[in-house]
Amino acid sequence: MKPFVLLGTRDHDKAAGDEYESVRRHAGLAAEELIQIRVEAGPLRQLRLDDYSGVFLGGGPFNVSDAVKSDLQLRVEADLRGVVDQIVDADFPFLGMCYGIGTVTAHLGGTVDRTYGEGLGAVEVTLTPEAADDPLLAGVPASFEAFVGHKEACNGVPPGVTLLATGTTCPVQMYRYGANVYVTQFHPELDVESLAQRMAIYRHAGYFHPDDYTALVEMARRSGVRDHPHRLLRNFVSHYARD
Repeated sequence: MKPFVLLGTRDHDKAAGDEYESVRRHAGLAAEELIQIRVEAGPLRQLRLDDYSGVFLGGGPFNVSDAVKSDLQLRVEADLRGVVDQIVDADFPFLGMCYGIGTVTAHLGGTVDRTYGEGLGAVEVTLTPEAADDPLLAGVPASFEAFVGHKEACNGVPPGVTLLATGTTCPVQMYRYGANVYVTQFHPELDVESLAQRMAIYRHAGYFHPDDYTALVEMARRSGVRDHPHRLLRNFVSHYARD
């Protein structure tokens, strides 16, 4: 099988490693089947898409809507624009999570702003009728809980996409562009333990008050987040894995 690749932007070694392990484990991939490329670590060479079965894009510390951007953020955004151009033009298998939805939405000419940000926690995600026959959502119930935590989101669906999932606070939780380019606002890779690890790393990053850490972890443990979000990762792998 050709490997999948995870593009990451987290400038923290443990956060980057934890994200890789969460995606790999819930996607059902062996270490040699998922390659990690940390875009923040150095200029991103052009990807030879034919070398891979598909591409994941994880979350990170950057926001498309940031008013002030460092040189590093500007370089990462430019590199990712080049990759997204390739992927969208080729309609290549792609699953962007959290930061991924902002990156693709900007590419498609949609609006990404702070209107529908969601504090860290579990939210109910509801599938649209258009999701009924989508291969990534096979076996996923009509509504399920997933973890979120984001300062920005789509303000309306960008042109030409198929909305697959909505939420109460954030109306755009998942969409597809073309046949093979998918993005989610929620985090399909996160379970309770991986969320707690990420919260500990980003405790002072403005996603929640630092004093609320313990209460938020307990909230996550009491939530209804189970296996349903992870099924998207397994479905992506089983649908697109190729020799």
